[in-house]
Amino acid sequence: MRASDRAYTSLKAEILDWTLLPGTVLGEVEQAERLGTSRTPVREALSRLVADGLAEQNAGRGVVVADLSLEQADQLFDLRIALESLLARRAAERATAEDASRLGDLATRFAEAATPLGEGADPHEYYELTSTLDASLDAAADNPYLVSTLRTLRLHLARLRRLAANDRRRLAASALEHADIAQAVADGAAELAEATTRVHLHHAFHHLTRHTTDAGGAALLSPTEGESA
Repeated sequence: MRASDRAYTSLKAEILDWTLLPGTVLGEVEQAERLGTSRTPVREALSRLVADGLAEQNAGRGVVVADLSLEQADQLFDLRIALESLLARRAAERATAEDASRLGDLATRFAEAATPLGEGADPHEYYELTSTLDASLDAAADNPYLVSTLRTLRLHLARLRRLAANDRRRLAASALEHADIAQAVADGAAELAEATTRVHLHHAFHHLTRHTTDAGGAALLSPTEGESA
């Protein structure tokens, strides 16, 4: 892996898991020293993060981690619901026998994950499973334009997911919802795949907004708030 790719992967992961908070200055010199590389790979990595929308140019401060607000979450979910439900429909319509077998297996694994998650199991493997489902739906839908559009959107959604705290009941319910989506696609039930995806995303957005409201909005930080926290 190239040095710029390593720098990009490391910085992206830290932004997505909120190690680097909104408003954090991403200075080339400081990040190069911290990541053990030269400034050129870091400069290239920062350009990619800006293109992704995870970082932004700030007058007088250089590149900073991009803000994320509840208003943006609302807008992102509008787009997510439209695109992810379409993806599920197309995946159900176009899935090959191999795709269907893979998705059926994922449905079983999601269903089996629900009880441990409800009991407080570490959700790391569950999040990996959701990434596998995304990749499987992408492959089955066979629409590179749709997949390309969803790639950047999912980066921002991954940041939002970290804000909604690891609520055991929500994680367990979410696992069962993912199982329903995967099974519908595996069965070739296009309308059901679209409907279950919409239900899941409405529940996810409701949980996010409720959690943020209960926290007094503090979980969604502006750059200024992030620096003073």
